[in-house]
Amino acid sequence: MPPKTIILVKKAKGHAAHHGGAWKVAYADFVTAMMALFIVLWLMNTNPSVRKAVAGYFNDPMGRSALTGTDRSGAADNLPITKDNIKSLKERLQKSVQQMTDLKPFSKQVEITVTPEGLRIELLETKDGSFFDTGSAVLNGRGREILTLLAHQLATVPNRISIEGHTDAQPYTGAAGYSNWELSTDRANAARRLMQANGLRANQVSQVRGYAAEQLRVPSNPYDPSNRRISLIVQYVNSVEPPPGAPEKAVASNSPTSSAKPAAAIPLDAKQAPNAPKSAPAKKPVAATAESGGLVSKFMGSGLVRKVRGH
Repeated sequence: MPPKTIILVKKAKGHAAHHGGAWKVAYADFVTAMMALFIVLWLMNTNPSVRKAVAGYFNDPMGRSALTGTDRSGAADNLPITKDNIKSLKERLQKSVQQMTDLKPFSKQVEITVTPEGLRIELLETKDGSFFDTGSAVLNGRGREILTLLAHQLATVPNRISIEGHTDAQPYTGAAGYSNWELSTDRANAARRLMQANGLRANQVSQVRGYAAEQLRVPSNPYDPSNRRISLIVQYVNSVEPPPGAPEKAVASNSPTSSAKPAAAIPLDAKQAPNAPKSAPAKKPVAATAESGGLVSKFMGSGLVRKVRGH
């Protein structure tokens, strides 16, 4: 009898169905939507200059405009300086001055402060002089170097700049007819010429002023050397505009403060008021009296009554 053949059948246990990668796509979409939401919330709480820069990037991603872009060196510096971002310019200028090794001994003589007029940069003199030759409007090496640095930095902002010259109360003893007034003005103009030759735009300087000793930095000591200084003021951009739909200025003849006499009262008849009934009697002119203050004749003469009757 032949041996029996035993056949073993093994059944593989089934596994749960494998989940696809659809959930990863849904999760990625959710994360992207949340990121977009947070970006929008951040933009809503930033100042107008940042929003303008972001909008400028999407309108000009290649950086061909003068305001924003991606391939322009220091494009963010081209934003106008306002009260919201003026501290960033102050920090940048202070950092640039401190990085100049040969000017470190004079870094304390460059003061940068935020004022209601704008960012004020002052170059203060000492008893040995610092930036100008003594009693002269000629810039020395240190003065040319620091003003060149400031010109390169300030040329990147669209704000206008005013330059002031100041002296101490010591009378000028040079040429006859030449006083501290001329010296302070000449020093401010010397600073202007150097800065415009090193990057500052020709139309960027709005004013050049010479104050002599009329605006002392140390009023308690009129002869203090720090009273001799050059001041650069980066003026704020004037962004105040009249709201849309604002009424225009009133005509002088219709203004209540006008000195013009009110026009004489004109009677309204049927020809002047064609929509009035024919039986309506003509209006008699009303004379201005002291009690009425001329108000009736003023409104009659201005034509307001005729416009209402003829409408």
